[in-house]
Amino acid sequence: MTLPRVVIIGGGFAGLQAAKELRKAPVEVTLIDRHNHHLFQPLLYQVATAGLAPAEIAVPIRSVLRKQGNTHVLLGEVTSADLERREVKLADGRAIPYDYLLVAAGAVPNYYGHDEWAPHAVSLKDLRHALHIRERVLMAFEAAEQEDDAKRRKALLTFVVIGGGPTGVEMAGAIAELSHRAMAKDFRRIGPQDVQVILLEMANRVLTPFHEKLSEDAKKMLEELRVDVRLGAKVLDVREDGVETDQGFLPASTVCWATGVKPEPLASRLGVPLDRRGAILVEQDCSIAGHPQVFALGDIASFVPEGSDRPLPGLAPVALQQARFVGRLIRAELAGKARTRFSYRDKGIMATIGRSRAVAQSGPLRMRGFIAWLAWLFVHILYLTGFRNRVMVVFNWVWSYLTFKRGARLLVDAYDAADVERVAPPQLVHAYVRKGSAAPVNGVEQSASPDDKIAGRRVDGRTSLGLSR
Repeated sequence: MTLPRVVIIGGGFAGLQAAKELRKAPVEVTLIDRHNHHLFQPLLYQVATAGLAPAEIAVPIRSVLRKQGNTHVLLGEVTSADLERREVKLADGRAIPYDYLLVAAGAVPNYYGHDEWAPHAVSLKDLRHALHIRERVLMAFEAAEQEDDAKRRKALLTFVVIGGGPTGVEMAGAIAELSHRAMAKDFRRIGPQDVQVILLEMANRVLTPFHEKLSEDAKKMLEELRVDVRLGAKVLDVREDGVETDQGFLPASTVCWATGVKPEPLASRLGVPLDRRGAILVEQDCSIAGHPQVFALGDIASFVPEGSDRPLPGLAPVALQQARFVGRLIRAELAGKARTRFSYRDKGIMATIGRSRAVAQSGPLRMRGFIAWLAWLFVHILYLTGFRNRVMVVFNWVWSYLTFKRGARLLVDAYDAADVERVAPPQLVHAYVRKGSAAPVNGVEQSASPDDKIAGRRVDGRTSLGLSR
């Protein structure tokens, strides 16, 4: 007898947890993801600021599920799904049939209609982006060390973070600590006083989902780290040389985008009802109306609890709880039991602001400072996938705490004199690719695509430090 086929799109928190929940179910599971690894996104900012290495927050999906005999992992990208014929279509033309479909493709950065800002304001959604930010920050210091012009040096050592939510606050605090306590001390011509970290937030306080007192505490903690917090600041434009706001222009070498996400575009290609953000509207059992065998989980779903007018937030606990629920629902349904409703248990929210600083709240309980930081450490270690990752992250955090050092500050093939061009205006520091063409590889002229310029990929086998127009 053929077993029911469960197809899961996405290997993030929801997708991976759903697959694990079905490990003993009488089904055939196929998990499809465009990446071969599961990424612990809450710690991406630590990769971007050289606190952790990529392998410490990511683990191959196949290794996590290798003991699940009923599970098959596919490296590929789902481009659409035919919900009537019950099959998903991959970019390579293959069609994968299903009896149950779990859509957990996640979210992408939201530039709110200004996608032209993306090359200059790097988001923090995957490892490539995190490594790109790390490269920009490290190269900014290398360029500033050799810069004689004070105005240009100031621009090189100015880092702007756009968005005062948890990601933005954590990113700004981490850049400030890296810059003031680790990086600046390693250079001879620049010091901590030369570095400026600016956090821009359009609202009147940071961490708006938190209680007002905790938001104020977070702002004070950022200021203790010498972060310039600018509230009520509206971004008008992001260029290669800085950020234009309604409060003036900010010349900067590195701009980080931490102000919003939107559901994966796959949601709009399924032909199902969406909310105003583009997320898939789901029923109380996480299924899509009219398609009880199709479920949407995590960031790509819009689940509005009964009696509420607001969807659940895009948090890891939401995705994990939905995945466990749907996995159990499928098992129960196959056993002939009736469906139940999903009920979210809110375990609270937290954000860290550098060394020994954090804020956390869960219901009436509110914590700040060192105690909140310890709670933050415990929760993140608990949710990390893989014993090795937990051990390595704990070791690196202890080492950094005791020594104020960051161990992942490496630039690979970062400088080649033949590829460096210097021009007068203060400029974004990034992996430079010549406009129009790149150096020959094995005698063959290479074309530098727009994607290569945006992502800072090595087109000629090297990454060079440049100050381009």
